[in-house]
Amino acid sequence: MSFLTSDRYLELLKTFPPRPITSEEELIETQNRVDRLLDSKEFTRDDKDYLNVLGTLIYEYEQKQDIVPDIYGVELLKSLMEEMGLSKSDLVPIFKTEEIAADILDEKQPLTMQQMEELADFFHVSLSLFLPA
Repeated sequence: MSFLTSDRYLELLKTFPPRPITSEEELIETQNRVDRLLDSKEFTRDDKDYLNVLGTLIYEYEQKQDIVPDIYGVELLKSLMEEMGLSKSDLVPIFKTEEIAADILDEKQPLTMQQMEELADFFHVSLSLFLPA
């Protein structure tokens, strides 16, 4: 059985030839290309296949990087707070009091699902980052 390549797929390959990603700049270029394709109204099989190739290249590059530490829950919360220069008092809208915030940060009290949802919204990250893997 032969594998036929359509003109559309060849056009996609010519406009942005897929290559292994070796730098952040190349990653950004590839992600921008994916975003432009995803903004299209309709996808052909060729578009989907091409996006699959680009997605695989992005995945492979990210797997080689140590971009996201393997932390979640309170450890992630502490890291995000440090990164953004926040204190316990900044979390009062979520935890209601500084005492509760302190207990959670000291791991004397677990995060509730509602708190994790509010933290995800507050930090503009996925809820899944607060859940154990």
